[in-house]
Amino acid sequence: MFAPLQRYTAVIAAIDAANSDDPRTIVAAAVTRPYEVVYSERMTRRLDAMYPEASELLRIAARGQHIRRFDIPRSRFPQGRDGYNEWRRTCREHHAKLLHEIMSRNGYDNQDIAHVAKLVRKEQLKKDKESQALENVVDVVFLEHYFDEFHGKYAHYDDAKIIDIIGKTLRKMSPRGHQAALALDLPERTRKLVLAALEREAAALARLAKVAID
Repeated sequence: MFAPLQRYTAVIAAIDAANSDDPRTIVAAAVTRPYEVVYSERMTRRLDAMYPEASELLRIAARGQHIRRFDIPRSRFPQGRDGYNEWRRTCREHHAKLLHEIMSRNGYDNQDIAHVAKLVRKEQLKKDKESQALENVVDVVFLEHYFDEFHGKYAHYDDAKIIDIIGKTLRKMSPRGHQAALALDLPERTRKLVLAALEREAAALARLAKVAID
């Protein structure tokens, strides 16, 4: 038998150990560390800030939603939207499989494991509270820590294209996610793009807010 706290702590440690193999690095707080380790810690911190009431299973999903993503490089898939979507689907199945193995080793039952797999696969968005919570956290972490990297990579995109991309992200979020995003201390240019996307998507977001499950 596994004590609840013991098994949760073991799973988080196993996720971090798996991500520590990432050959990519990032500088955070003046220290160079594995990219996915930093990402997973940022996910946990943002989840704690936005959803202090989060369940144990949601916390596992947030920590492990990019587990060993470096095993499946984007370059293996065709360029363009179809290739990108295929890569994302493949990654999600990979994450779900690895989390299944880790959770099973540490005493979680099949129902709990299936729920975490559902979350990392982004299933039932807009219908399941925890799926929506995870999506909100993912998108806020992206805006806070990775938008500038993305924007630099696609510097050839004009503002209209960037606003369209942000708008699609906003439509996946709920009002709780929008509130957290607007509270971020973003660079002025990024904030202007986010506000422009919010204005453009105002009608759609208002409709979605009426049925939001926050």
